[in-house]
Amino acid sequence: MLPGRAFRCFALRAAGIVAAATCIGGAVAGDKPVGITADQPYLDVVHEGRLFRIIRDQDNQAEVDPDYALTSRPCPPFCVQPMQAAPGVETIGELELLEYLKRITRRDDSVMVVDSREPDWLKRSGIIPGAVNIPWTRLHPAHGDVQSIAETLELTFGAARTGVLWNFENAKTLVFYCNGIWCGQSPTNIRQLLALGYPPHKLKWYRGGMQAWKSLGLSTVPVGKP
Repeated sequence: MLPGRAFRCFALRAAGIVAAATCIGGAVAGDKPVGITADQPYLDVVHEGRLFRIIRDQDNQAEVDPDYALTSRPCPPFCVQPMQAAPGVETIGELELLEYLKRITRRDDSVMVVDSREPDWLKRSGIIPGAVNIPWTRLHPAHGDVQSIAETLELTFGAARTGVLWNFENAKTLVFYCNGIWCGQSPTNIRQLLALGYPPHKLKWYRGGMQAWKSLGLSTVPVGKP
């Protein structure tokens, strides 16, 4: 008989469900179950065509990833962000983010969760299952090419071009996140999209980002690792 967490991970894999990074490590005797809420122990989402189970780390003694343990990164650039990225843009938490991931899994093409971080951070900490990585520089005119930004708006976000103007009537609702409340990458992208005319009600911001996600022991998908 496999003990505790090891058995749960074995059962998930046998069912074709990947429980992401939370299956790493051994079980600890006496641990009590760790749900997302009292009524929701997990959420199954689709990530790059595979089913992943978002659960919290079941080790009651687990600690936050060291990459997110630092409290005093130099500011600038790692400055505390405001509660609202811009007027009209909703700031959301983990449960609201999970609802958007649920919609994506149910094939709601009107929604996209965007990880704004650069590739080196993804290799270190993974990505939230169901999210798509679009590095913040790709939408920044000082770092990316204007044509590339236009292609992302049209081909990825679903905006339509009418001459020199953009039509966002059928554009996706975008949920942005980056590393946490000290990370300005996703707020920068949100403000840039607003400047182009993207409707604020179609832009959401998970302010806590990866630091808050990791502090709750929620699953991530490894990126760029064998």
